[in-house]
Amino acid sequence: MRLAQFQNKSGFAIGLWQKNRWLNFSLGMKIYGELVEGHDERPVGTIQQLLCEAKFDLQRWKKVESFIQMHSLSQRLGIAKDAVLRAPVLRPPKIIALGRNYVLHAKEANLSVPEEPIIFAKAGSCVVGPTDVITIPREYGRIDHEAELALVIGRTATRVKRSEAFGYVAGYTVAQDITARDLQNADLAMTNPWFRSKSFDTFMPMGPWLVLRDEIRPPVHLKLECRVNGHIRQKASTRDMVFDIPTVIEFITRHITLEPGDVISTGTPEGISEIKGGDEIVTRIEKVGEMRNRVRFESR
Repeated sequence: MRLAQFQNKSGFAIGLWQKNRWLNFSLGMKIYGELVEGHDERPVGTIQQLLCEAKFDLQRWKKVESFIQMHSLSQRLGIAKDAVLRAPVLRPPKIIALGRNYVLHAKEANLSVPEEPIIFAKAGSCVVGPTDVITIPREYGRIDHEAELALVIGRTATRVKRSEAFGYVAGYTVAQDITARDLQNADLAMTNPWFRSKSFDTFMPMGPWLVLRDEIRPPVHLKLECRVNGHIRQKASTRDMVFDIPTVIEFITRHITLEPGDVISTGTPEGISEIKGGDEIVTRIEKVGEMRNRVRFESR
């Protein structure tokens, strides 16, 4: 099952992928609640709302999906033509990213392979959608792309055992961890945190949708590719991660409680490179989807 986030002038709607088209799942859930469950259900407009209100219920959604098919409601439930595809989670409560989680990426940076996961934060306000423009500042030097598999947390997770980790994952999406590299290096040289170099507005494109965990069975070994202006810059597999998803979730939740809607970005493989105004970045992950983002310089 795949869910997407749409927006038009009327507001937000959750999209459900069914038979090669997006349906207004927000409206479908409301109709199902009224006609089948017998209660007046307030429309849920965002995936984040589903997560935060503990309404992320895959079994119920399958019943709603069957109800839509059984009663031929697809035509009535089409997504509005003027709706724009947004990031699946619009403002994550937390974004926790992994550093040096691929051996060859550590080597290209002339750094050691970590013995335990390196985690850092990005601001939730840096998230943009799968077709949105990445705006880069001119005054901070080199800006890099970093293609990554991201996962969204579905329920509160504290001290999770590795064997139970996938039960806390709502689904998977594609991410770009855009980085102001020169600024990051300057901060590291002064032994300062590198939070700001990762958190400029637009520095986390995510999308194009959320592929729920029922579609991708563990272990999560997926091909990842990033092209800039048609040229391959990064090509790897999540099989090559130093620390796999269960290990990462176990490690993070030993120290930090994860909440519904939190995002974990699992690290980037080798091949990071500079991006400039006018570039087009295409980020693709097998079984998950593809983003296509243009780059422009910030207007002075």
